[in-house]
Amino acid sequence: MKFRFVQEHRGTFRVGMMCRVLKVSRSGYYAWRKREPSLRELEDQRHARTIREVHLGSRGIYGSPRIYVALQRAGTPCGKHRIARIMREEGLRGRAARRFRSVSTKRSDAPAPPNRLAGDFTASKPNQIWVGDLTQVRTREGWLFLAILLDLYSRKIVGYATAPRPEQELALSALGMAIATRRPQPGLLHHTDRGGQYLSGEYQDQLDQHGIICSMSRPGRCQDNAVAESFFHTLKAEWIYHFDFATREHARLAIFDYVEGFYNPRRLHSTLNYRSPDEYEKMNTAA
Repeated sequence: MKFRFVQEHRGTFRVGMMCRVLKVSRSGYYAWRKREPSLRELEDQRHARTIREVHLGSRGIYGSPRIYVALQRAGTPCGKHRIARIMREEGLRGRAARRFRSVSTKRSDAPAPPNRLAGDFTASKPNQIWVGDLTQVRTREGWLFLAILLDLYSRKIVGYATAPRPEQELALSALGMAIATRRPQPGLLHHTDRGGQYLSGEYQDQLDQHGIICSMSRPGRCQDNAVAESFFHTLKAEWIYHFDFATREHARLAIFDYVEGFYNPRRLHSTLNYRSPDEYEKMNTAA
């Protein structure tokens, strides 16, 4: 590794100085340059090319655990520790998960449906349980608010919408998209927090018209909706926090790109045995 460092930086620093700092001999460095690469070094070079391709294909998001799974599924066996070492040597790393703090404001105990989900975040089939929530994204124009609905079966985002203000129409747009694309049968359980958007008469009427059963978190208990909160953490840590959005439209397009271009069709999800939401649904539907 020291000789490789000298080789890569010899155009910037003098070879003799680097050898002294790294405490290696110049003769050893020049002998290393003339030596034919070993079989393992050739394999490392081949794996490095593949790892770079997978890392680039994940938009720079995947760390070594997901790259390991991707290589295994592609029929390219390579050990976890070897992948981690090669990524360090190549200067590759996954998107760092910045600290994400969920803030929940406890509201008064207004009349609301009970928590029918009761902390059970599993579903045995699609369109059995949806969870929803709202978050906000900072732009130079001001906040952009995002509403989502997520299917617990496959962790797929089935409905989402953005707006400059967190009004009732935002939540209704996400619900309308989910109903139009998924066409759920009556009996679907719909779980959110007790936000005013979800408690509104028009939103509740929409649920009733489609035979959807409403469930809501207890006041001030964001963990009752942990899966929706987890998606927002993933979205922001892997994507949103790495941009400086000049406009709300820029942020809206970035969210669309992440959800439709990466998260639903391609992102390997640990809960789904490292399958993407779309792949998980197709695989189990076929089975």
